[in-house]
Amino acid sequence: MTERRLLLVNGPNLNLLGTRQPEVYGSTTLAEIEALTAKAAEEVGLSLRAVQSNHEGVLVDEIHAARTDCAGIVINPAAYSHTSVAIADALRSVGLPVAEVHLSNIHAREPFRHHSYVSAVADMVIAGAGPLGYEMAVRYLADRLGA
Repeated sequence: MTERRLLLVNGPNLNLLGTRQPEVYGSTTLAEIEALTAKAAEEVGLSLRAVQSNHEGVLVDEIHAARTDCAGIVINPAAYSHTSVAIADALRSVGLPVAEVHLSNIHAREPFRHHSYVSAVADMVIAGAGPLGYEMAVRYLADRLGA
């Protein structure tokens, strides 16, 4: 087991970051977010495994796999925040610390975005900090893990 690794999970449509609604999500691409998150992890002595999928079951499988090789999870469940009991249950079942990240402030958007099933499982939630939220999540988990 690699105790010094974090799993970075990005949900549906985040593969389109940089071009998808930049007025809401900014112009930073997913590749850039993965790179800045990996750099933040490296700075605190952790490594990173990143996954993005538009398919709920793939994300559940990746979360399950983290039980054996990760010490914590940074997740932007995107639209699955508001719909996926399966992802929330997967996070709960692996017993790892979880930091939930949203690029936009979901509480200042449409009412259906105000509720996240993942938030009830997460140790902390960052919403509206843009890409910086990912770095903050890594630093929180590093502190929690004593890294």
